Amino acid sequence: MITQLKGRLIEKNPTDLVIDCNGVGYQVKISLNTFSNIGNNENVTVFTQFVVREDAQLLYGFHDKIEREMFNHLVSVSGIGPNTAMIMLSSLVPEEIAIAIQSEDVNVIKSIKGIGAKTAQRVIVDLKDKMLKMAFSSENIFVANNTNQFDALTALVSLGFDKKAAEKALDKIASGDETVEELIKGALKVL
Repeated sequence: MITQLKGRLIEKNPTDLVIDCNGVGYQVKISLNTFSNIGNNENVTVFTQFVVREDAQLLYGFHDKIEREMFNHLVSVSGIGPNTAMIMLSSLVPEEIAIAIQSEDVNVIKSIKGIGAKTAQRVIVDLKDKMLKMAFSSENIFVANNTNQFDALTALVSLGFDKKAAEKALDKIASGDETVEELIKGALKVL
């Protein structure tokens, strides 16, 4: 499998790149997010995912490992193929997708071209737990104003409390300016 390309940028378009790696030019399909994050430098590094279909062998490229990980999570959902995943990553950055999934915001996911209500719900159901794990494997990808509540939820779940009950407890007590410790103590009183 090809997981990374490092070479000279020959061509840059909003939907694909051509990278020369020691005399071999690789065409890599990219999202608009990657397009805006990859400069016009001559030397680039792109993290890739190789997809083999019955009628094609395609290489998808990402500016960082988090975007590639999100792509792999999205294509694992029934009804979402690589092209739909790239549309999702072009419409929203991985952090926004993760937040929408964690907060079960169907409307944000449904707002992406080609995603209906049923598919949006399937994305949330299939990926909600994976987004929790993804946050641990990378820098905390959730926005700053959500971080304390997310950290408190993670701590409560790791203590053995039911995730839904912990979420409800945190929602009851959170006003937005508490520390993680205050949130945990308050939630423990409610639970």
